Amino acid sequence: MARAAAPWHGEVVSIHIAPEAEGSMRSTQSVRAIPGKGLEGDRYFKATGTYSDRPGPAREITLIESEAIAAMARDNELAISPGDARRNVVTQGVPLNHLVGQEFLVGDVRLRGIRLCEPCSHLEELTRRGVLAGLIHRGGLRAQILVGGEIRVSDPIVPADASEAQAAAPLTSAEEH
Repeated sequence: MARAAAPWHGEVVSIHIAPEAEGSMRSTQSVRAIPGKGLEGDRYFKATGTYSDRPGPAREITLIESEAIAAMARDNELAISPGDARRNVVTQGVPLNHLVGQEFLVGDVRLRGIRLCEPCSHLEELTRRGVLAGLIHRGGLRAQILVGGEIRVSDPIVPADASEAQAAAPLTSAEEH
């Protein structure tokens, strides 16, 4: 019997952290994800982010689809760089809006989608006018880190259940050779 294919398969396009509230987002090739804390070096890991006075797992890591950034450029004629979206991980091929309440893997790091990361007026103040309207319902996902580790650019992103099903599926005779 052949292995079941995951319903979707994506990857990490870029990673961004800011060392302090309202600070510039810095692009990095990898970052360490720590359960209950967030991403090492990021403002929310250090509890110095703008909304650090409202702690919780939804502040550990944020993700946004590269497709959403491209759609905003196309639909709203408003182009921003991936880091300007002020989300930690930019993805490709991942339906983030569907991952609220779902577990998924970013490389070896296990995350649970907590809630959508809708844009706010603060984001627009830090970027440019029109970003709020351009990212409504496609501003990304807030997630909790369940199992930590290193997240790297080009890491695969897959549903946790699909990954586990593939790992547990028996090999077909063709796959054994």
